[in-house]
Amino acid sequence: MGNTFLSLALLIIFHFSMPTFSMELTTLLTDQSALLALRDHVIHDPQNVLTTNWSVSSPVCNWIGVRCGSKHRRVTALDLTGLGLVGTLPPHLGNLSFLSLLYLTNNSFHGRLPVQLSNLQRLKYLSLSNNSFSGEIPSWLGSLTELQRLYLFRNNFNGSIPSSIFNISSLQKIDLSENMLSGSIPSVSRGLLSLYGMYFYTNNLTGHIPKDMFDHLPNLKELALSFNLLSGRIPASLFKCKELQILTLSNNQLEGSLPTEIGNLSMLQIFYFEVNHFGGELPEQIVNLTLLELFEGAYNNFTGTIPSQIGNLKNLESFNLGVNNIAGPIPPALFNISTLSKISLAGNQLSGHLPPNMGLWLPNLEELYLGGNHFVGPFPMSILNASQLTHLDVASNYFSGTIPENLDNLRNLKKLNLQTNNFTSPEMGFLSSLTNCRGLEVLSFGHNPLVSGSLLGSVGNLSSSLQKFHAPGCNIWGSVPTEIGNLSRLINIQLDNNKLTGLIPASIGGLEELQSLSLSYNKFEGSIPFELCHLNNLAFLFLTSNKLSGPIPSCLGNLISLRNLFLDSNMFSSSMPSTLTGLNYLIILNLSSNSLTGPLPTDIGKWKVLTDMDLSNNQFSGDIPTGVADLTDLTQLSLANNALTGSIPESFGDMLSLELLDLSTNNLSGVIPKSLEKLRYLKSFNVSLNRLYGEIPKGGSFGNFSIESFQGNEALCGAPQLHLPRCKTKPLKNSKAKAKLIIYVALPIASTILVMALIIVILQSRMSKDKITTGEDLLPLGMWRRISYHELHQATDGFSERNLLDEDMVAHLSDFGIAKLLCEEDSMMQTLTVATIGYMAPEYGREGIVSPKGDVYSFGILMMEIISRKRPTNEMFVGERDLKSWVKESISCSLNQVVDTNLLSTIGREHAAANNCALSILQTGLECSIELPNERPDMKEIVPKLKKIRAKFLKDTERIRRRGNH
Repeated sequence: MGNTFLSLALLIIFHFSMPTFSMELTTLLTDQSALLALRDHVIHDPQNVLTTNWSVSSPVCNWIGVRCGSKHRRVTALDLTGLGLVGTLPPHLGNLSFLSLLYLTNNSFHGRLPVQLSNLQRLKYLSLSNNSFSGEIPSWLGSLTELQRLYLFRNNFNGSIPSSIFNISSLQKIDLSENMLSGSIPSVSRGLLSLYGMYFYTNNLTGHIPKDMFDHLPNLKELALSFNLLSGRIPASLFKCKELQILTLSNNQLEGSLPTEIGNLSMLQIFYFEVNHFGGELPEQIVNLTLLELFEGAYNNFTGTIPSQIGNLKNLESFNLGVNNIAGPIPPALFNISTLSKISLAGNQLSGHLPPNMGLWLPNLEELYLGGNHFVGPFPMSILNASQLTHLDVASNYFSGTIPENLDNLRNLKKLNLQTNNFTSPEMGFLSSLTNCRGLEVLSFGHNPLVSGSLLGSVGNLSSSLQKFHAPGCNIWGSVPTEIGNLSRLINIQLDNNKLTGLIPASIGGLEELQSLSLSYNKFEGSIPFELCHLNNLAFLFLTSNKLSGPIPSCLGNLISLRNLFLDSNMFSSSMPSTLTGLNYLIILNLSSNSLTGPLPTDIGKWKVLTDMDLSNNQFSGDIPTGVADLTDLTQLSLANNALTGSIPESFGDMLSLELLDLSTNNLSGVIPKSLEKLRYLKSFNVSLNRLYGEIPKGGSFGNFSIESFQGNEALCGAPQLHLPRCKTKPLKNSKAKAKLIIYVALPIASTILVMALIIVILQSRMSKDKITTGEDLLPLGMWRRISYHELHQATDGFSERNLLDEDMVAHLSDFGIAKLLCEEDSMMQTLTVATIGYMAPEYGREGIVSPKGDVYSFGILMMEIISRKRPTNEMFVGERDLKSWVKESISCSLNQVVDTNLLSTIGREHAAANNCALSILQTGLECSIELPNERPDMKEIVPKLKKIRAKFLKDTERIRRRGNH
């Protein structure tokens, strides 16, 4: 009986538990399927975590990164942080309905967030930071009503910040930093009592910070808006957030002053507001921020003084107001804050003496930047007590006195900058003390004019970590010790503007990391050491104004990293090494004021990025290589005071960036190319003292140059404003020269006129009723000769010698009679030759452009004149009506109104042929006189066309005559 009852009870329990077990098994399989879908969307699993561990052979809740609830055994957390996974998120993740935590931080997931994630209504923590997700941040995130933490920083999200996010009342912290978000920050219209952290830095957000935003964020503790494009003032509501601990506003475009209410932020610990447009005086209330640790306000426009009670900030670690306009002395109380590790006040208007005991209570000070102010007096020796100091920069002040010789107290020193003061140092003894600063990387003490002495061999005992050794303008004399080659990490050496003598040490060639070597304005002698050619990283070589001699080493062409090469004002001789053209990244080249000879390299155009080239004051000879014009980035070119010959290359007009061109004092000949008018940025131009001739260009920048740019070229002309004569054409000296036209002229325009005139003669002779027996009927040959002579006279500018053939049988026809109206400077001039008016192409009057297409236009008008026997200056043509428009209108109605009656006076069998011939000529004339030059035919196309018209007319009339005979 008892066993029966027990069996019955077990049966009942099993019956009612079966549905629950079945449902839990089903939902767990759903979670498993979602996770397996994620595994399948991962295309790279560098640690093989998902590949080997996420297997159906083991329970889901035991998988790495998966956590399940104890009650329902559903997946509640998925944390795959830092596994390096690459892939996308499948929509199946939206089926993890019990998920409250999803952390995929520090992987390489990409693509958009699937909308199915909006189904995760239990989600509280979502971190997708440091991946490559893209697209807009979805607005459906606002439907995750349980969300507390939202971390999406360091992805590729774009678009604006969805306002729906601020509808999540449970939200505690949101981080959207380091994306590509744009637009303005949304307003907050409801109280978010739980929100304490908001990070939007490093995006492209614009506009003002919403004025009332912080009225609804009473518990805000962290606000990071740096590195955006925000403008306007800091909202007053921000200063109501009395819990605020972190405030970063740096690198925006914010303006206005810091209000006195800033003193209300009594919990503030970190305040970044550098690189903005803040101004005005610093409010005294900042001294109430007694918990402040970091105060970073550099690169603004603050004025006034540092508050005298600044010493109240007992927890201050960094005080940075560099590059502002703050004046007055530094309050001594600042140097009593023992927690300070950094003081940066460089680039202000601070003045006065520094407190003598300033270094006594700064045991943690690591960085002190006071450069670029107006401090005077000795630099306090007490600073040597700040034994943790790594960076000391007091450059560009008026400090005086002796540089301490016990700098070895600062054994952690990495950077020491004392330049541009009035420091002294007998025998430069401070250098020896610095040998104990084994971490020293930068040493700069240049432009202290009272420093004197020589560089001792001990310089080679300085830190092996030294990268920059700057000592220009210090009156250092003697030679550079060879021990400088021991400083194997040197990147930059500056010893220019001293009194150094002797040879350049060959040991410098062993400094393999050297990028810049500046030894200019000294008295070095001898040649450039061959060893310098081993400096494969050298980008800047400055050897200006020394006494160096001999040839320039050809091996300098091996320094492929070279950007600037200054060897000017020495005594170098021989030719320019052709190997230098292999320096493909050279930007500035200055070899001026030496004794270099020979031609310029023909492949000089290989310096594609060169911007400045000065080869003046040498003895270079030969022609200017045309390859110079390939230097299209060139802004300054000086070849002055050499022995260059030949002409100025026409292609110089292609160097459109050119601002300075100096070719003076050479033996250049020929004309100044008109192509130089294209150099719109040209400010300085000098071709004086050459043998140039012809007309000075008028366009572009040439109207701004004075006579000094051209003097010493007696044959230049065409610039009355420079008191130079106008350009005149030479008259022909005898009739023999004129006879050349009759014998040799075979130019397109002249030959075309002859062809057309022949058509007219044939046309009239064929149209005559009776056989022409005299030279006076209709269009006799004498009239043809008068037409021919008149038009050839126009075409050759009165048989000008420059339009005929020279002694070498070269034709010089310049334009179709327009030479009487336009000189080579393309400017209009007065003339008594009325006949050319009406023939002139429209572009002559509008733009002053002379071209063969303008001659085609003139010839088209001439054809219409001959057929109609009306000049373009006929009194019937007034206002907008001209010969061309009259012909165009009339031929469509009645050809008889246009064609000369003498040509069509006979009505008979051949009238139709004559009509067609005249019409073809008129149509050709209209085609030649089209308004746009580029639509007109070339003269070489017109001659064959007229020949065809003649041949067709002869053929038609011959056919008609034969029919008449039959």
